[in-house]
Amino acid sequence: MKTTSLRTAIGAFALSLASLSASALETPVRLLGDPAPPEAAQYTIAITPSTRWVNVTGGEIVRFDVGGKSFAWSFTGATSISSFDLKRVAPPGMLDRSIMAYIAPDPRYIGGDGPEE
Repeated sequence: MKTTSLRTAIGAFALSLASLSASALETPVRLLGDPAPPEAAQYTIAITPSTRWVNVTGGEIVRFDVGGKSFAWSFTGATSISSFDLKRVAPPGMLDRSIMAYIAPDPRYIGGDGPEE
């Protein structure tokens, strides 16, 4: 009897782990950066129907133009994050599909020995 209930408990636990959605395991939005006013952007990227990804650099503020609307994002999130789906941070309804943002390391934090003397 004890073996059967242990197997049942293990099976139920395994099933509950398998049913976790991918979104429950995603990086929290607060670690991806922050919304920014569009006028603070350093440059603009137009999102067109053929856009599948964008390349940015950590520390930048980028304005995204999407079908006559725009939003800006400050890529000042955790340095361990190298990409995320821009749809996660866009205003609701702004993006109708996933667009990956690939983030190059912020050059201010790339290692080195400092300035040459």
